[in-house]
This record gives sequence, C-alpha cells and structure tokens, in this order.
Amino acid sequence: MASDRSWKDKYLKELESSEQREQQWKAERNSLERMLVRTCLASEGQAPDLDRLLIRVRKDLRKGNLDIEKWRSLQEQIDRQVALLDDSPQTRPGNGRSYQPGKAVDAPPESEPSSAVTVGDENDLATIHAQRLRIARRVGQLLGQMIYQVALEPAAEARARRLQKSLLESDSWDVLREGLNSVADLVIAAITRGQREFEAFLKKLDERLGSLRQHFQNQSSAQEGRMDASRELDREIRRELETFGRQIDSVGELKELKLSVTRHLETIGGVVERFRDQESEREKSYSRQLELMEEKLAAVEANSEQMREQIREERAKALTDLLTQLPNREAWQERLGFEYSRWQRYRHPVTIAVLDIDLFKRVNDSYGHKAGDRVLQMVARECQQRLRTTDFISRFGGEEFVLLLPETPAEDAKRVLDDLRGHIAALPFHFQGEPVTITFSAGVATLEDGDTEETLFDRADKALYAAKDAGRNQVRLSVDCEGLSAASGHQARQ
Repeated sequence: MASDRSWKDKYLKELESSEQREQQWKAERNSLERMLVRTCLASEGQAPDLDRLLIRVRKDLRKGNLDIEKWRSLQEQIDRQVALLDDSPQTRPGNGRSYQPGKAVDAPPESEPSSAVTVGDENDLATIHAQRLRIARRVGQLLGQMIYQVALEPAAEARARRLQKSLLESDSWDVLREGLNSVADLVIAAITRGQREFEAFLKKLDERLGSLRQHFQNQSSAQEGRMDASRELDREIRRELETFGRQIDSVGELKELKLSVTRHLETIGGVVERFRDQESEREKSYSRQLELMEEKLAAVEANSEQMREQIREERAKALTDLLTQLPNREAWQERLGFEYSRWQRYRHPVTIAVLDIDLFKRVNDSYGHKAGDRVLQMVARECQQRLRTTDFISRFGGEEFVLLLPETPAEDAKRVLDDLRGHIAALPFHFQGEPVTITFSAGVATLEDGDTEETLFDRADKALYAAKDAGRNQVRLSVDCEGLSAASGHQARQ
C-alpha cells in the first residue's frame, strides 16, 4: 500500500508540473499579445485602411481567438498597406493636411498646385519621418523585451536581435519598414513555437502517464493471479484431504493406509511446489517491472525538475525590468499585496514612496535616449545599493520608481529618501562632456485604517505631485498634501 501511495504522489506531482508548464506558456503568450497590442497602438494614424486592419488584430487578441492561417492573411494585407505608405504619403503636397484616426480626409482644393514642394511640405515630411522613427524605436524596445522574456529558437533569436538593432539604429524608412513587417513573423513564430513545445510536453507526459497506468494494471492483474492461484491451492488441498478421509474409512489394513497416506502427501507436496514455482515467477516478473518503472520515474523526475527550474527562470524574467534589472510593475503589485496582507494582520507600519526623476524628458531631448537609459540605470543601481535588504524597489514605468519600506514610519522613510536624493544629486554625471545634475522628487505615504492598496498609492502619488509643484528635488509626506487636487498635481508633474 505504501508503494501505491508513492506512485499516486508522483502522479499528482507530474500533473502539477503540467499545470505549471501551461501557466508559463500562457504568461509568454500574454507577453507577446501585449507587445502586439502596443505595436498596433503605436502604428495607428498612418492610413485609415491600415488602422482598420490593426483594429482587427486587437479585436482578435481581446477575444483570444488566434487563427494562425487567418493571421497570415491579415499580415499580408498589413504588409500591402505599409508598402503603400511610401507611394501615398499621408500629407499631400501643398495642402498641409494629414490623416488622423477617426476623421475623414478632405479632398484638396482643385486650385492647389501639385508640382511645387513648399517649406511647409518639407516640414510635414520631416514630421512624418520623425513619427516613423519614434514608432520604429518603440517597436525595437518592445522587441528587446520579447527577446528577454520569451524563449525563441536560435535562428529566430538571432534574426530578432538583428531586427532590433536595425529598428533602434537605422534612419532609413525602407529598412525600418522591412523590419516592422518582420515583427509579425517573429511574433507568430514565437507563439507557434510555444504551442509546439507545450504540445510535445503534453504528448510526452501522456506517454509517461500511460506507462504508469499500464504498470498499475499489470500490478492489479498480478494480484488477481496471485489470489486465483491461492484459491486453487486451497481447493486442491481440500480435495485431497477429503479423498484421503474417505479412503481412511474404507481401508481395513495398516499397510494400505500407509500407502494411501504417502500417495496423498506426495500429491499435496506437488501442488504446493507448483504454487511456489508460480509465485517465484510472479515475483521475478514484478521485480523486472518495478525496475523498469523506477527508471522511467527517475527520467520523469529529472525532466520535471528541469521544467520547474525553467519555469522559475521564466517567472523571474517576467517579473524583471529589462533596462534596470529591477523588479517590474507586476512584481510590485505582488509584493504590495503581500505586505498589505501582513499589515492587516499585524498592524506594523508599512510605508511606500513614489519617486520620479526631475526633468527627465529634457535629458532625452538634449542628449538622446541612450543618455536617458544611463540615467535610469544609475538611479536604479544607487537606490538598490543604499536601501536595506528588507526594502523593495521597482521600476513602475518610464522615469518613475516605487519603493516599499516595511516596519518604517513615514518620517523615517522621508529621511531615507532625502539622504538618497542628496546622494544621487551629488554624483558626477557627464553627457557629451557636460556635467549634468540628476535629481528626483518623491511622495511618501503610510498605510492607515481604511486604506486599500489603491488608496495608499494614490496618496503617495499626490504627495509626489506636491513635491513637483513646490519646485522639484524634494520629498513630501502625504499627510501634508491632503488638500492637493489630482489635476494641479498632474500639471506640476508635466
């Protein structure tokens, strides 16, 4: 019975491993779908026909209805529309008008000349080119996240890295257009690969579970055979004893009785010997099956451990920000929920801070996005190094970070943030040979009675707005900002 429980436990563990693998595949698919939705949104506004196709893509994603063959046809239509962008520019020479989503494109006046290219036309074309570059750069960033978070085949990964490099560095629209066309192929390849891997895993799991099921059936048959043999042995011995009893009653001489006893004992001995031989063969067969099943189970356990490790790695990637290597927004929500549950039980102080780098857009505009990335990495590194191991910092989005400080009252958290702010402002930072001072503003809030996770964050966010409104490069407590409106804070933040 202990052996049966062991097989059942291992069977249940294998089912659990299968469910974890399915969850990993769903997480990868969600990541790809989010990337595709963002790419569609970033690409809107180029042409009405293209927008309608992109809307179809987003509708399919919302419905969860992914037909690969239909999507290949949809991709071809999108390719044709993208190719038409060069042949039919959005801004027509001479009229200064451009297509906007949701609005009809007015026909140009008949009196407008079509041959002359004015300064305004050149500016419009430059604007269109800049918009295309921004879209390509954003898609390149999203592609980098996909490479980091989703397992691709070696050839597809190499292609994706080449494609990402061209999207991030090239200024040629022909190159960028070809790259954007290839993104859909990569997404489809990644989804298809994930499906194939999951199907192969299920097939292998089904085969191994089938082996376990066959083993249990064999053991059940062997047990039934053992019971049948035992019953047959019992019947034969009883039959011999009954025959022996009847002969004793009919035998008159001692010599005949002795011969009868000897003969029946030999018969019973032969029956017992046959039973022993049969049992020995059954035990040998059972031993061989057990060894075979142990080998198969060892292979299943090794494969399961490998998959568990892969799932752990994929989960860590899914919860990590690619640029700063800090936990991302999903990781923040998990940790905040955990600390909120602990606070509800123990009521120990829990404080959060929302941190935003001051005038970050000016760094990007003046020195380029690579400089902005260096700033984000520097702030992330310095914050992580100077916080306690029990504290938690995450990149919330853009130039915004969030901190969680357990067992810390608001005033103590403010001192920590002020020290950190002064340290970062004093760092020697140079761009293009020029010294640049990096500062941040922050809002601090502590969990109070009646708070939810959302209201806590809102109060810290309003305190951040107040810090921005008061001149930036400072830390404000939420208790000092009760009267601040969200609208005024938003203006200050911009």
